[in-house]
Amino acid sequence: MRLKRGACLLLSGPSGSGKSTLIRELLQHDPNIYFSISTTTRGKRPGEQEGRDYFFVTKEQFEEAIAAGAFLEWAKVHEHYYGTALAPVMEAIEAGKLVLFDVDVQGFEAIMKSQLAEITTSVFITTPTLSELRRRLEARGSDDPATIERRLQNAKEEIVYMPRYDYVLINDDLAKSRKKIFALAEVARLKHSRQELEAFVELWVRS
Repeated sequence: MRLKRGACLLLSGPSGSGKSTLIRELLQHDPNIYFSISTTTRGKRPGEQEGRDYFFVTKEQFEEAIAAGAFLEWAKVHEHYYGTALAPVMEAIEAGKLVLFDVDVQGFEAIMKSQLAEITTSVFITTPTLSELRRRLEARGSDDPATIERRLQNAKEEIVYMPRYDYVLINDDLAKSRKKIFALAEVARLKHSRQELEAFVELWVRS
């Protein structure tokens, strides 16, 4: 007799915090993780692939999906829609997988108000300091100065949400952070909904 349904691990953090690197580490380490790929209306960037980086749709398609209630959460950022489709997430949970979300603070708030809140463990990933975040953004060489300043301003706005998360991971050493995110994935799997636990208790007392 065991608890069979899956759970969710939600990650947020500013661009440049190393979140994407830790997600890759998790996916390589654990085949029983389902990474929730977002749907967006923005154009495809060089090197991006449909179904790997995003699901790319038109504005009209996205708004039809909103009206149909097909998104777990969605937001409009810089004139483009981003959202998490509900159906594949629920399929993964029913299959007993750990669903991994990479969302901003708006997505975090929406998911924590949804039907998945009871089975979601949230982690905010950040650099030790703002100046270290600036250094990383400049070092990767993919953004112009204006974009870097916008990312830093966004980071200042996001960091105030940090106390609302279950855990904080300060990513100052990749090897240590890797171990921590693996441990947090195992912790997340121990979270179950009240309904599932009540069903387990009912079976347990009759066994």
